[in-house]
Amino acid sequence: MDGDLLHTLALALGAGWASGLNLYAVMLALGLGGLSGQIELPPGLDFLENPLVLGGAGVMFLVEFLADKIPWLDSLWDALHTFIRIPGGALLAAGALQGFDGGGELLAALGGGSLAALSHTTKASTRALINTSPEPASNWTASFTEDFAALGGLWTALNHPWLFLSLLAAFVALAVWAVPRIWRLLRTAGRTLGNWFRRPAATAPSLLEEDST
Repeated sequence: MDGDLLHTLALALGAGWASGLNLYAVMLALGLGGLSGQIELPPGLDFLENPLVLGGAGVMFLVEFLADKIPWLDSLWDALHTFIRIPGGALLAAGALQGFDGGGELLAALGGGSLAALSHTTKASTRALINTSPEPASNWTASFTEDFAALGGLWTALNHPWLFLSLLAAFVALAVWAVPRIWRLLRTAGRTLGNWFRRPAATAPSLLEEDST
């Protein structure tokens, strides 16, 4: 595979995948890297260097940094961002391959959006499971781990594309295996909580009967 094409493909898939974890961190990293000359962005991603785009991404990154640390608010934030991270990942991937022949831009959008959907679903499912625990420390740990993974994965895609593609394949396989099991655990936890809340209602009539006697 041609070296330039390999790097561009890794950038497209890396931006799509990382967007599912933290879209605003990806936009900031690429925009600041391109603006400073540390990263040579493809023409389709030049808009990330725009000061307005950088400013907006910076503000939203700070908001997400705080919201992502608060139990249950992080899950609400993830639910809302289902409609932002996935199209955002598709847009960045398509921008990376803009101008390539053979439908490369469309394929990149599909691939980037699919990877964003998978990483977002994995993140959201794991966070929902973590929120069944009452202590907040695990939310902080998970949030910092996700941010590190997003930026670390993007750096690997830019500097070591073959390594990134290998790790990406491993992630996809692990996520496909893990996400259904996480959802089964969540359903079990939901049933347990439901039974726990229904139990007082079930015992209330017997208490009334004792009072009447």
